[in-house]
Amino acid sequence: MKTNLFFHTLKNYFISYLPEVKGLSQNTIRAYQYAFQLLFEFFYRKKDIYPEKITFDLLNEKNIQEFLLWLEKERHCSIATRNFRRSALYSFAKYAIKNSNSASLAFYSAMNNIPNKRTPKKSDIKYFTKDEISLLLNLPNKLTPIGRRDTVLLSLLYASGARAQELCDLRVNDIWFEKTTKLRLTGKGNKSRMIVIPENCALLLKKYLNSIQVDYNSPQDSMKHIFSSQTHEKMSISCVEAIVKKYVFIAKEKYPNLFQYHYSPHSFRHSIAVHMLECGESLVVIKAFLGHESITTTTIYASVTPELANKYLKERGRPLETVSKMQDYENPILSNFPFLKTKN
Repeated sequence: MKTNLFFHTLKNYFISYLPEVKGLSQNTIRAYQYAFQLLFEFFYRKKDIYPEKITFDLLNEKNIQEFLLWLEKERHCSIATRNFRRSALYSFAKYAIKNSNSASLAFYSAMNNIPNKRTPKKSDIKYFTKDEISLLLNLPNKLTPIGRRDTVLLSLLYASGARAQELCDLRVNDIWFEKTTKLRLTGKGNKSRMIVIPENCALLLKKYLNSIQVDYNSPQDSMKHIFSSQTHEKMSISCVEAIVKKYVFIAKEKYPNLFQYHYSPHSFRHSIAVHMLECGESLVVIKAFLGHESITTTTIYASVTPELANKYLKERGRPLETVSKMQDYENPILSNFPFLKTKN
């Protein structure tokens, strides 16, 4: 049987090149894997082409442009997310042109011809108001196991400011129920940080873990992931996205004057940052809470409203050194490609 050069190259890229040569973290590799999972879904849904039929010839400029547009229009991805998916494909294209000779030339040329999309100069952060958060967290049916799980998941997305991947990775041994409840979140570059969650969210989380009969003294239970789907022990990013999409849709139907934007799991992270700034928290504290590497990333929240901009301007003179630092896509069509499945 003739080897599919595209998949042979892609397999080596994920198994050898990214972890061993580039030394990328598992979180970064998972993000790159997810870009290709979405690419496969696009070809399957929009072109009726199964993953195993994809070749370098199909990765032409027209199809890549359609894929990026599909991300924006049908999956409601932000421009930043769209650009990241493009960067993941471009990274592979540069690897492929060095290892697959002329077969990947058209793909590499296509990626060179497709630039990053410019983001609006004005901040375009989609976040929930405090009232919208309150309404959203009361939508799941708490009389059912799935509804109780979804309540805790949405509450924790907001209270912790966790990225979707960080929430998926969260295990029982990453939680400390003490006088204050702390979580260990592992983010980009495998960097961990400790954050404190509010008492009401901590109580919801503890009741949920008790309801699924977690034994805190069991070494086996301590390694269990907090959130699972109906088919997998560890929830995937796409599952978190589907849960958020489900309740945002219900909220839009129930409260037509609210919830005016397209929201994602990251909107909860934006929301807690904006609300912390509104309450007077320092940008440096928010930076540590969210796990940003640079304060520049955090300052985007200061441009959301004139009031927040004024708070930012007042604190710009404060010395940063005075603040101490706080330390699979579930789709059956991917079953033949284990190197694209995210690792627990």
